[in-house]
Amino acid sequence: MSTTDKASNKVEDLKGRGKEVTGRATGDKDLEVEGKTDQAKATIKDIGEHVKDAGAKATRLAKP
Repeated sequence: MSTTDKASNKVEDLKGRGKEVTGRATGDKDLEVEGKTDQAKATIKDIGEHVKDAGAKATRLAKP
């Protein structure tokens, strides 16, 4: 996973956490859900990056 992708995903996760907390504190359920959605998206992107990394590593190891 590239450092840029990792940082981008972390920023998205942190934004989501902020939205969730703000939504909960203000009673804005839509904002709270939006924050949870942003966090989920960041997690899914992280998983995708890990899968790509594992595939690349497996390809490198399989070459004679």
